[in-house]
Amino acid sequence: MKTKNILRNIAVVAALSVAATGCTNLDEELYGRLTPDNYYQTEEQALASLAGCYEYMAYMSRAGGDSWRIGEYGTDELYCPGRSNGGWYDEYVNQIMEHRCTPDNDRLNVCWNTYIFPGIGADNAILEAMQASPVADKLKGPIAEARALRAYEYFYAMDYFGNVPLFTAARPDANNMPKTAPRKDIYDFVVKELLDAAADLPSAKDVGASYYPRLTQEAVYTLLASVYLNAEVYSGTQHWEDVVTMCDKVIDSKAFELADRVGDCFLSSNEGKCKEVIIAFSVDPTKNVDANQFILYAQHAVDQQKYNLPFAPACGYCFSDEALNWYDDPKDDRLNLLEYGPQYYLDGTPIEDPDNPGQQLVLTALKSKTAAENREGYRVLKYSPIGATFSGANADNDYIAERYSNVLLMKAEALFRLGRDLDVALQLVNDVRTRSNCTGFTSLSLEKIEKERAREFIWENQRRKDMIRFGSFFTEKTFYSDGKTEQWRGIYPIPAQQINANPNLEQNPNY
Repeated sequence: MKTKNILRNIAVVAALSVAATGCTNLDEELYGRLTPDNYYQTEEQALASLAGCYEYMAYMSRAGGDSWRIGEYGTDELYCPGRSNGGWYDEYVNQIMEHRCTPDNDRLNVCWNTYIFPGIGADNAILEAMQASPVADKLKGPIAEARALRAYEYFYAMDYFGNVPLFTAARPDANNMPKTAPRKDIYDFVVKELLDAAADLPSAKDVGASYYPRLTQEAVYTLLASVYLNAEVYSGTQHWEDVVTMCDKVIDSKAFELADRVGDCFLSSNEGKCKEVIIAFSVDPTKNVDANQFILYAQHAVDQQKYNLPFAPACGYCFSDEALNWYDDPKDDRLNLLEYGPQYYLDGTPIEDPDNPGQQLVLTALKSKTAAENREGYRVLKYSPIGATFSGANADNDYIAERYSNVLLMKAEALFRLGRDLDVALQLVNDVRTRSNCTGFTSLSLEKIEKERAREFIWENQRRKDMIRFGSFFTEKTFYSDGKTEQWRGIYPIPAQQINANPNLEQNPNY
């Protein structure tokens, strides 16, 4: 179900966002088109612009954008090798996957300058207009949404780049450009904004289906739990108790539950109906509302025939044995979301390898970084094409950012790290495991928790944060990383293009 309450007046937001793109570009004329005198007289008008802010937030889950990609490249669950036909090779991507980024990496600059900070700029401008509106007292909900959306953008700015400019005005001053703020200051800001926003948002248990997919209190509590889960990384101080508190708020609402299968959360036909989904973003390419391109970017071209697609997938993203070996229980239902080994049509007929006529297509582990055959690399197919509507290569499956299973696993990890209620922690992990037909654990360890999270959230932009928190980002040897990554590489460099445009920005240490 597509949201009916959020009107899609993206043009207004686009105009606003230009005024703050990258905290460097200014356009007084565009900003001046929207003022409290001529807009935001009603909640409906405010929601029209908020739709664009939600779309910026969706980039963190979107296959075709660098905001999602730089959160996955560099982990052990997503690779994008150059192909033997000459396609896909990108030196900037290789830098990220091999943990050797430099400030001139254009993928990082695109993330900063096209997605994160334009999103923050749009949020700032819309917030200022709503707060100055003569009916601001009737806009508490939309104002809270905008604050939470901005905090979400800053969460990723802090996670990816560490020390970033903290700027909340609608327009920067060209003579006094924003300065870099310490990562801890960004963390404190994100926490405060999310806590304040939650107070003015409705609970998921009190809204109907037509409210989907707008943020609820429980959505913000889930984001807070995630921020607190990584608090030691961001601020130097552990906040495990706060993780438990936020997770309990979501659990005690009784508004969510595990779906029968993980894959149910990602079906086009389940939008707005799946009780596990806490945060989602609307996708409807037939109405120019975003586009789900996971199938386009990841799957083998033969999936065009397998699923009767109107396009041939481009055989880009993949994973290899490091991630496949996580799945140590052959009964794990989540294996059905992965494509590996011999491939078959839906009726069980073997699929012929187009590069080896007469031979069945067998997806193998990666063998080459620069000239991988199309059969190399395994694929993730969470966003199923079955039942989806396509506009060209764009599916209409809504993007899923947060699920109830994450709440259960975050609480379990926090309890385990606190060393208390270990029986509760074990049960929470086993609730997630047994949902996928896996045998329950008899005891827990940090390694078991990390791997369970990896199995559950593959390609959901959780793994990089997890690897840094657990330490495996720096020590695990992968197809691309030698397992000897310096700690300072846990944050990316500030893009050189941004420092050139704004000399008040300071480069991160060692870059």
